[in-house]
Amino acid sequence: MNQRQASPRVEIIILSWNGRDDTLECLASLDKVEYDNFRVTVVDNGSTDGLEAAVRSGFPAVNYLYSPVNLRFAGGNNLALRMMSPGPVDYFLLLNNDTIVDPAFLQELVKVCETDNKIGLAGGKIYYYHQPDTIWFAGGKANIRRAYMRHLGIGKQDDGSFDYAGEVTFLNGACVLIRASVVEQIGLLDEDYYLYGEDLDYCLRAVKAGWKLYYQPAAQIWHKVSRSSPTLKKLYYRYWSWIILMNKHTAWYWRPLQIGNLALEFIPLIVGYLRRQAGFHRSDR
Repeated sequence: MNQRQASPRVEIIILSWNGRDDTLECLASLDKVEYDNFRVTVVDNGSTDGLEAAVRSGFPAVNYLYSPVNLRFAGGNNLALRMMSPGPVDYFLLLNNDTIVDPAFLQELVKVCETDNKIGLAGGKIYYYHQPDTIWFAGGKANIRRAYMRHLGIGKQDDGSFDYAGEVTFLNGACVLIRASVVEQIGLLDEDYYLYGEDLDYCLRAVKAGWKLYYQPAAQIWHKVSRSSPTLKKLYYRYWSWIILMNKHTAWYWRPLQIGNLALEFIPLIVGYLRRQAGFHRSDR
């Protein structure tokens, strides 16, 4: 009698830094996942909120890794990737701890990757957690030579317009399935990025190495992302990440176009921030 072939092995990596309640809710949603061959690893990025005890008591099957310091997105994921590569893993899934997942999401991501061995990374449709019918990410579009990156569908009610599956030029690191052979070929996430940019950098490196990025809308999750205006600190780190990306991936003669496009994006955001601050101080008088 023929034995049923095992599903590809997936290792899900979740980072948490003082986000115990979000992490526990994410793990509870993963308990309902319909896929039959995965393990969850939680990387504790130096938390002080009792995360370890909560995970070990509530989810004893979860693999728990602890770092005494916050390694941030790239470093925390790399900690897990180093410990599991090479190994009997076919795919790694990077998943934000402040998400909940649809039971079929992992099955849909793996299924589409298995249709084409050149699909190196796959991502799904991401909704706002607090507005569950509103899209945050429905595939991404990026052009590094123009310093351009956008979430498709962001802020729009889901009316089916973004239900097409296909290749994209950017996938968001909040939920991305990565073929293990991609990690073997291009390496780990770049830890030079303090905040933002790591996922775009990895996408660019994968595409340069000949891999495809794929958006699968049937894989759905909900993300507790804020819709509030960015702070000055976050704007600084976003801009700094673009500087790293441009220096790493493009020649110097693209700089005038890149800086001009970044200025068109960031100056209105900074002016808006300063106006809000001024209005806040006036109202406080």
